[in-house]
Amino acid sequence: MPNYKHCRSNQANRAFLCFGSYFVALLLLLAPISAIAQSDPQLLRVGVYHNPPKLLLSDEGQPGGILGELLQHIAEQENWRLEVTPCTWDQCLELLDSGQIDIMPDVAYSESRNQRFNFHKTPALLSWSQLYHHGRTPLVSLLDLKDKRIAVLSSSIQQEYLHNMVQSFDLSVNWYPVDTMAEGFSAVLDGRADAVAADHFYGNVQAYKQGLYASPIMFQPAKIYYATADFRHGGTLQIIDDYLNHWQGDHNSVYHQIIRKWSLPEQTALLPGWVQWSVFALAIALVIALSLNLLLRRQIDEKTRYLKASEKRLNTILNSVEAFIYIKGNDLTYQYANRKTCELLGVTAEELVGKSDRDFFDEQTAQMIERNDRLVVDEGKRLSEEEINVLAKTGEKRVFLSVKIPLRDGNNNNYALCGISTDITEHQQIQDELHHLAFYDSLTGLANRRQLLEHMKHALASGERTGFEGAVLMIDLDGFKVFNDTVGHEQGDRLLQKVSQRISSSLRSTDTAGRLGADDFMVILEDLSPDYEQAIIDARDFAMNLLRDLAQPYQLDTLTHVTSATIGITMFSDTKTNVEGLLKSADLALADAKASGRGTMRFFNPRMQQRISRRIHIESALREALESDQLELHLQPQVTQQGKVIGMEALLRWHDADLGQMSPGEFIPIAESSGLIIPLGEWVLQRACSLLSEWQQLPHMKDLTLAVNISPKQFRHPKFVPHILHCIRQANILPEKLELEVTESMLIDDMAGTISRMNQLRERGIRFALDDFGTGYASLSHLKLLPLYQLKIDQSFVKEITTEKNDEAIVQTIIALGGSLGLEVLAEGVETEAQMEKLKALGVNHFQGYYFGYPQPADHWLQELENTQS
Repeated sequence: MPNYKHCRSNQANRAFLCFGSYFVALLLLLAPISAIAQSDPQLLRVGVYHNPPKLLLSDEGQPGGILGELLQHIAEQENWRLEVTPCTWDQCLELLDSGQIDIMPDVAYSESRNQRFNFHKTPALLSWSQLYHHGRTPLVSLLDLKDKRIAVLSSSIQQEYLHNMVQSFDLSVNWYPVDTMAEGFSAVLDGRADAVAADHFYGNVQAYKQGLYASPIMFQPAKIYYATADFRHGGTLQIIDDYLNHWQGDHNSVYHQIIRKWSLPEQTALLPGWVQWSVFALAIALVIALSLNLLLRRQIDEKTRYLKASEKRLNTILNSVEAFIYIKGNDLTYQYANRKTCELLGVTAEELVGKSDRDFFDEQTAQMIERNDRLVVDEGKRLSEEEINVLAKTGEKRVFLSVKIPLRDGNNNNYALCGISTDITEHQQIQDELHHLAFYDSLTGLANRRQLLEHMKHALASGERTGFEGAVLMIDLDGFKVFNDTVGHEQGDRLLQKVSQRISSSLRSTDTAGRLGADDFMVILEDLSPDYEQAIIDARDFAMNLLRDLAQPYQLDTLTHVTSATIGITMFSDTKTNVEGLLKSADLALADAKASGRGTMRFFNPRMQQRISRRIHIESALREALESDQLELHLQPQVTQQGKVIGMEALLRWHDADLGQMSPGEFIPIAESSGLIIPLGEWVLQRACSLLSEWQQLPHMKDLTLAVNISPKQFRHPKFVPHILHCIRQANILPEKLELEVTESMLIDDMAGTISRMNQLRERGIRFALDDFGTGYASLSHLKLLPLYQLKIDQSFVKEITTEKNDEAIVQTIIALGGSLGLEVLAEGVETEAQMEKLKALGVNHFQGYYFGYPQPADHWLQELENTQS
C-alpha cells in the first residue's frame, strides 16, 4: 500500500480548487460498498431495467447484476418475495412514481429526485459517467465536443449534467436521445453518433466488447441507491442500510464477492496512460496550489477568512476523490491525508498526524516506502513508482501506482512531500493474466510458439555454457485433421488437451513442452548428457516412451479414440547453434518421419540438409540460366505410319557449368514449387514461336507443327492466354502450327476455367493434345467438352505392348475412345520396330519415340529433314 501524508487544510485556496475540480472528475474511481439487511417477510415489487453490470434481468427472471444480486441476497435473509417488473428506464421511474412497483435499484441521487422518491443513507455504489467513442476523432476534453453528435439516455442525470457542462463552455452539441444505453452504443458503432454518455460500469464492459474507446472526459460523480416512492417502505430502506453498513468493512463479504465478479471484465489493461498523466498533473496542481497558498498567507493576512472557506472547500474536494492523497514532512511523518487514505489505514485524520508508515505497514513495505520518500524529500526528485504494500493489521497485499513530488517554500527548500496513490491491484492481476495469454497456449496451457522460441534461445546458451547436449522434438498427431473434421472441433480440442497432458507428464523439471499450432507440439530437452552418443540414446528413449504413451486410447466422453504421433528429433549440436537452424532441422526430421509412416520417429541427419542445399542451388542456378539465356530447346519428331515427319515436340534442356547436364525430371518440379515455371514457360513459348517463324520460310519445314508442354500452374496464370497470343502476333506465324500439350491432372481443378481458356485459344486456331493419357483421372464426361485435337498414349502402356495383354487392351480402348470423339491418337515412347508394328496393327497412325529419333537441337533437324524430306 502507499504511504500517505496529510495536506494542511489551511493551505487551500481558489487556485487549488480550480485544479482540483477539474482533475477530480478524471480521477473518480469505483469504490463499491456492500451491505446486509434484515426485515420481516413481505412482497416487494421490483422494477428492473437493462443496465449491466449494475442491473439486469437474469435468465431466471430475477434481478441480476451487482445491485440485483445484492437485493436477492438481502431478500433471502429477510424472506422477502421479489416480484420483478421489467421496464425501460423511463417506464421504471413512472411505475415507481405511480406506486405500481415498490422499489427500484440503480437510482442516482439528485435534489430533484429527492423530491419525488425516498433514498436510504448508505450508497450502494459510487459511480461516475464517461464518454465512449469509436476512436476516429479524438475526444480529450470538453472543447472537443463542439459540433459532435452525443448519444445520451433520455430523462437521465447524465443528460442534464452534460447539458449544463457544455452550456457553461458555450459549446454547440447535437444531442441524440436514446431509450437505452445499448441503443446509444449502437448509434456510435453505425455512425449515427460520435460518442455516447454512459455510467462507467456499463460503459467499460460495452466498450471492451464492441471495440470502442473510453475518453478521458468523466463527469457527474454520483451515489447510487435503491429508491422507493412513498414512506411506506421506509423500513425496507432501513434494512438495506443495515446490511450495507454491516458488509462495508468486511472485504470477504458477499458484497465484495459480487463486486469482484461483475467488475473484473471491465479491466483490460494496466492503469491507462492518461490516468497516470492525470494523477501526475493533479499532483503538480496540488504543489502549485499549496505553494501559492503559503505565499499568499504570508503576504495577505486580511484574507484569512477567505482562506478558511477555501480550506473547507478543498477538504470537500479531496475527500471526494477516489484516490489516496497525503502529505508527509521531512521526517516522513504524516501531516495530512484525505478520507480515502484514513479509511485505508483505519484511523481518523487527527490520529494519523505525526505517525509514520511503520505504524501501518509491515517492515519490508515500510523500508521500501522510506527509500522512495527519501529520494523526494532529500534529493527533490519527482517519483512515479509502482509500490507493493502489505498492511500490518490484516496482511493484505495491495499494489499502488504512486506519484510523489517535493513541496518547496519561497526559498526553494523542500519542506514536505505530496503523494497521490491509485490502487491498481486488480489491474495488476489482469496484466498477469494477459502475460499468461501472451506466452501460453489458451487451449492446452502449454507454452506457445513465442515462449518456445525464447526458451530455445536460453537452452542453446545454457548448453554452450555447461557442455551438456540437448534436443528438440517436433511432434505431429497422425490423422488429426480427419478426426477434427469428422467428429467435430469440440472433441478435437479435448483430444489436444489430453495429448498435452500426456506430453507434460513425461517431462523432467528442466524440459519444456509447447504447442506450435493445430496438432503440432514441441519438446525441448535440456541437460541430457555431455556425451553426444549418450544424449542421442536419452532423446531416443524419451521419444519412444512418448510415442507409446500417445498411442494409448483416449476416452472422450462416450467416444474412445486411438491415434498415433510422428516425431522428428534434432540434437543441439547437429546444426548451427541458433533457433532457426534447430527448427529447420527438426522440421526436416519430422518430414522424414512422416514419409516413413505413422507412429515413427526420425533423427535429423546431414543428408537431409544436403538435399535441401542442392534444391536451393538448383533453383538459384536455374534463375540465373533463365536470365542469361543458357537454356535450349531440343526437338523430337512425330511421324506417320509411313515414317513421314509431321511435327516436332519441344523438350527443354539445361546444362549448367557446376551442376552438369540437368534432368528435366529434377529441375522442372523445383521450377514448379519456386514459381520459376511461369517465366520458364514464357521463354519456351517465345522460343517455339520463333522456330515456327523460321520454319515458315523453309519448304521442308513449313508444314510441321510444334508441340509445347504446358504446366498446370502456367496454364492457370492470368496472363497465359494474352502471352500466347502476343507471341503468335510477334512471330507472325499460323496459330494452327502451335500445339499445346496439357495433362489430365490439369483438368481436375477448375474444369470450367480450363475449358474457357482452351476455347479462347482454340478459336484462334491453336491445337490441344492431351499428354500422358490413361495415367490421370480425367472424367470422360468432361473430356468430350474439351476442344482437343489429339490423345497421346503414355509410354508406360507402350513399353510392354508386345507382351502385356493389359497394356494392349488399354491402348485399344484409347484408340476406340479417340475415334469416337474424333481425335487423332499418337503413341509416345516407341523404342523398337516390334512396338511400332504392334501399334500399327492396333490402329495407331502417329508415333513418337527414340526409334524415330532422339531429342536434338533445332539445327540438327533442319539439316536432317532437308536431306530426307526435301
